[in-house]
Amino acid sequence: MMKVWRVVIVGCHPTSMLGTKLILEDEEELAVDGMYATWGECLPVVEELKPDLVLSDYQMPEGTVEQVLPELKKGSPNSHVIIMTEENDKDIFQPLIELGASGVLSKGATPGQLLQMINGIREGFLSIPLEWIEKGFRPVTSSRGLEGVMQLTQTEMFIMERIVQGITYDKIALEIQVSRRSIDNYLRKIYVKLDVSTRAQAIEKFALFSRQNKPIYA
Repeated sequence: MMKVWRVVIVGCHPTSMLGTKLILEDEEELAVDGMYATWGECLPVVEELKPDLVLSDYQMPEGTVEQVLPELKKGSPNSHVIIMTEENDKDIFQPLIELGASGVLSKGATPGQLLQMINGIREGFLSIPLEWIEKGFRPVTSSRGLEGVMQLTQTEMFIMERIVQGITYDKIALEIQVSRRSIDNYLRKIYVKLDVSTRAQAIEKFALFSRQNKPIYA
């Protein structure tokens, strides 16, 4: 059984938040810790609880999410953030990702699409709407993130690919014929190159940036 993810919801409309809460709590692996109508209410809670996931409206009473996303990620670096927008707006996708969001989804998305995005993030992958691809959209990387991945050696790339696939460190050590301690040493070097401090952050950055030049499939 997967770990239960703790979720915080931030939104302008109580009825909409309640509906989202009910959708999430139908899943055994998701538990909603709280619902908040302003960022002023939400930020201290996120910093204290360190939830696995924050679902937030893009437009809040205090302004758009760009104004507070850096502060949220600073207070809880390992929390994933999915931004809910009024429209399927691909123009805000890249800026939000670079600020630390893990996904952007239209409020008109189906419950299945929301859960699919969450499940993808749990597995270390980013989802984008197929219609964006059909309209020629291709996500681009920040130079900082791309340079970090490009600095990885062939062995380090292999290790990260296997970690993203869910392979244990012990098995990776056997595959490349090194000790378990050597894997820890490799990971320390990888974290420095990717400018991250945790396994979850490394997986997220690697998944976002390492495959920019490969075809994107639905």
